[in-house]
Amino acid sequence: MTNAAPVTDLEYAWSALGGDPALPARVSLLPRRGVLEARLPVRELARACVGACALAAAELGARRAGLAEVPGVELDDGAIATAFVSERHLLVDGRAPVAFAPLSRFWRTADGWVRTHANYPHHRARLLTALGVTEEDPDAVGAALAERSSREVEEAVYAAGGLAVALRTPEEWAAHEQAAAVARRPLVEGEQLNTARARALPPLDDSPLLPATGVRVLDLTRVIAGPVATRTLALLGADVLRVDAPHLPELADQHTDTGFGKRSATLDLMADRRAFEELLAAADVVVTGYRPGALHRFGLSARELAERRPGLIVAQLSAWGSYGPWSGRRGFDSLVQAATGIAAVEGSAERPGALPAQALDHGTGYLLAAAVLRALTERAEQGDGRCVRLSLARTAAWLTNRIQPGPEGNVTYGGPDAWLTERDSALGRLRYALSPVLFTDGPVDWARPPGGWGTDPARWV
Repeated sequence: MTNAAPVTDLEYAWSALGGDPALPARVSLLPRRGVLEARLPVRELARACVGACALAAAELGARRAGLAEVPGVELDDGAIATAFVSERHLLVDGRAPVAFAPLSRFWRTADGWVRTHANYPHHRARLLTALGVTEEDPDAVGAALAERSSREVEEAVYAAGGLAVALRTPEEWAAHEQAAAVARRPLVEGEQLNTARARALPPLDDSPLLPATGVRVLDLTRVIAGPVATRTLALLGADVLRVDAPHLPELADQHTDTGFGKRSATLDLMADRRAFEELLAAADVVVTGYRPGALHRFGLSARELAERRPGLIVAQLSAWGSYGPWSGRRGFDSLVQAATGIAAVEGSAERPGALPAQALDHGTGYLLAAAVLRALTERAEQGDGRCVRLSLARTAAWLTNRIQPGPEGNVTYGGPDAWLTERDSALGRLRYALSPVLFTDGPVDWARPPGGWGTDPARWV
């Protein structure tokens, strides 16, 4: 038995995307008990983000296929909850990934707690340098942190190019200048880049309905949120080429979990500039996940990209937003949870907790994919390129200040098995979570499994 989807959260997200206010009526929900349980309304955040993404996909599909009405969207709490922890369900030949490195965790300081992120070797090295620790020894790191205040550690590690954030309560974060900057911005920011007409996408007449068929997506993202967005676009038929710097390899299991449907290449933006420009010249969408300004030295700001590729859609993702004193800082889901008061709410100021999923990453990833799909729909109608921007911190503000609890339902979750599947790949036998983006006649799985990092040529199919 399905119910009407909760109105406020999905409509809020859909409105932020500039969608037709009549279309959320096309969404139905199967609520389940025992999914994404938390003090904060994580379940409702997940429903709204996935629902908006699926609705944007159905809308674009209807337009390209010439359908009289937008296909119905089906939200199932079980599928959503399973996908929001997809990295935990991945098995590679029966082996489960390791989610966090030993130095990525909460630590006690002289006056409270600090959250570090050291999964990548270069971030780990910078953390140790900032603390004056010569070996990767948790005891030595703990001893060094215990002698300093949380804010002192935060600033010292950031100055060294590492990642550490002091635990804050919601009240402490609300008083922070970055929180004020984030609060002034919409959930999804958008701007027109130029008025040049983009290439028209051909009509669709195949089954399943793949709304992004023929769309070339240049994926310049890492970790979870951005790759979740581009993984979703690949599910919907886009030709997604992920490009990484050859000296910054991605964590293998993380790359596998978010690599379904994509190809992966390496490219030095300085030495291989001609190859990159050839990719850009045929791209429809560029998705970036680096901190604001990090790509500007390569001439990859949104406006510079649009000047070289008229009609381009640029989707930008960051941790803290492209504004405020922390706009240039690196960040990850776990750090944003610590800074914005989420970790204190889910635990306490004396013993921090965490959300049941990296929900800021996954939620923002689906919203980013939705923003790209809506931009493609609007481009088909108006012909202009545009830039969309989202941040984990703005999604966190939505979660902590606006979302209301929704229906729990009478159906029990019963575990993830119904939304997991297996297939062979070049990496081995994979068990993985299916996508929760479901609409009538839409795809249910990716066309191809992930390959290894950097194993594909840097060119379009």
